[in-house]
Amino acid sequence: MLTRTVVAVAIMIGAGAYARGASGPEHVPSRPPLAGVPTSIAGRTGYDAPPLADDVAARLGVDDYINRRYLSDGTAPISLYAGYYASQRQGDTIHSPQNCLPGAGWRPVQSDRMDIAVPGGPVTVNRVVIQKGMDRQAVLYWYQGRGRVVAGEFAHKGWLMLDAARLHRTDGGLVRLITPIAASPESSFASLAAFSASLFPHLSIHLP
Repeated sequence: MLTRTVVAVAIMIGAGAYARGASGPEHVPSRPPLAGVPTSIAGRTGYDAPPLADDVAARLGVDDYINRRYLSDGTAPISLYAGYYASQRQGDTIHSPQNCLPGAGWRPVQSDRMDIAVPGGPVTVNRVVIQKGMDRQAVLYWYQGRGRVVAGEFAHKGWLMLDAARLHRTDGGLVRLITPIAASPESSFASLAAFSASLFPHLSIHLP
């Protein structure tokens, strides 16, 4: 009960700060496009997937994105999606994969978090096993921008409100990695974590 009260108070404080920050001009930092993320990472070669359909991109409200498959001989492919939002004031907010994946027919069957060792210290990300029929996939995703990585949806929204007031910034991004589960979830997540560690320094340039 105490935890819920603390969260409720924090949300109310954040909402007030967000309202005050939203009244001023917004600062959108300069950044290179996500297309500049290297196509060669951790011994894998990335290939761009077909662009999102116009109606899908409009529904997402995303300002910049990459959608790639990174391949290497003898290993399962890793799909990378990263989307960037220059502003989240006008209703174009980041859509959680927990909401989008079921719409594509994938059902979450396991969900928790894991730490990934990256330059500058470990970050906590979401770890999800999804299933459609007999097929299973391992998913890692997190929110990144304004100098931090956040796993939780509520924490992401709380920081968004505070940063709107303190920094006059609501820009940010979502990063999602997916790979088929060939042997065990543990080995698939280990593969995603290793790829993430190599990817992270590059993403930090494009999601400041």
